[in-house]
Amino acid sequence: MTLNAAIRVTRESFELDIAFDVAPGEVVALLGPNGAGKTTALRALAGLTPLTEGRIELDDHVWDAPPNRFVPADRREVGVVFQDYLLFAHMSAQDNVAFGLRARGQQRGPARVRATDWLERVGLGDHVRAKPRSLSGGQAQRVALARALATDPRLLLLDEPLAALDASTRLQVRAELARHLRDYPGHTVLVTHDPFDAMVLADRLIIVENGAIVQEGSPSEVARRPRTDYVANLVGLNLYRGTADGTTVDLGDGASFTVAEPAYGPVHLAFAPTTVSLYPERPSGSPRNTWQVTVTGLEQHAHTTRVRLSGAPAVLAEVTPATVADLRLHAGAELWASVKATEIHTYPA
Repeated sequence: MTLNAAIRVTRESFELDIAFDVAPGEVVALLGPNGAGKTTALRALAGLTPLTEGRIELDDHVWDAPPNRFVPADRREVGVVFQDYLLFAHMSAQDNVAFGLRARGQQRGPARVRATDWLERVGLGDHVRAKPRSLSGGQAQRVALARALATDPRLLLLDEPLAALDASTRLQVRAELARHLRDYPGHTVLVTHDPFDAMVLADRLIIVENGAIVQEGSPSEVARRPRTDYVANLVGLNLYRGTADGTTVDLGDGASFTVAEPAYGPVHLAFAPTTVSLYPERPSGSPRNTWQVTVTGLEQHAHTTRVRLSGAPAVLAEVTPATVADLRLHAGAELWASVKATEIHTYPA
């Protein structure tokens, strides 16, 4: 009773080649930058883009296996929630939710009863007759979710479901979506580029870059042990690759770090920007992980400032506004950076 997907879609200048499975009740998030192939994978699962090669199978029912087997979208038990809702403007919320049921042959009366029940489940029982133009973004997305779930799909596909919402609405809808996903017994695939949505909603993350899977694991595992620069940037860590010999990790080009736990061979090395200390002059005591850097950029993030620094190695630091003022930080400023060995996490490359 598992979704097994080996997806290969070839286009003129791009090839998507990924394979994964989804267990009943599991939420798997495909996470990656724009152009990575996430939406192509979702369209293949939905039956909107045929595979070039591979196989999509759910509960022993083969949906796509070139060249002889292809089940079109309207014959797959799939519910889809799109980022821009795609509600029918001339229909009420009730009729939008009932649409999928009617398309599957259910009579108008029972379909409307079930649609009303689902609108009540998503907190829109008093908006049954409302047209999409009178709904807020959060309300429209909840109608889209109700429409997808009303047909009892075996596979639920979520395509950037929160991307079109403002910050406050996004918080509320994310919490509601998480609650519905916990109760949903089918298979769920979430496509997103937002790490927080993925961390909150998914049981497992699959990171896709340039049409291939580069990392897979639980949200906590991916956050703790990023394996590409994209993932490290996504979870807010500095990431390096080097060769460990005991408590020394050689990064090449004359750069190295001292770490607390001995390691050997190729390793990844990661630490948080908040663990980077900045000084106008070389700090006294000469901590081992101390090197000269130059400010290349400043970015305001909520109540902190992220400082991009070139050097051997380049590093990202996160400091308070008071530190920005004290050090008079600006592009081109020359500083010293320092990181304690105990703050550095190493793991096999």
